[in-house]
Amino acid sequence: MTVSENQIEPKAYTKNQLALRNGQDRDEIWVAYRGRIYDVSRSRLWRRGNHYEHWAGQDLTAELDKDAPHTANVFDNFPIIGRLA
Repeated sequence: MTVSENQIEPKAYTKNQLALRNGQDRDEIWVAYRGRIYDVSRSRLWRRGNHYEHWAGQDLTAELDKDAPHTANVFDNFPIIGRLA
């Protein structure tokens, strides 16, 4: 991936670092989807670190691509924090 002068490559986080942002241990509630990490902390649907049977602090790509009732556009409402290493 090429980064232009006006773009900054998002910080990379490991799965272990993502797991710490599960809404239980810290106030941060993050999920990964298709390599990007989103901050869903402000969503009332993720308030306790889970959304139906999905848990924060994880890569949800396989789960959401398989059985989500919404499209990936739902993540357009949340800031990208980084990328999954």
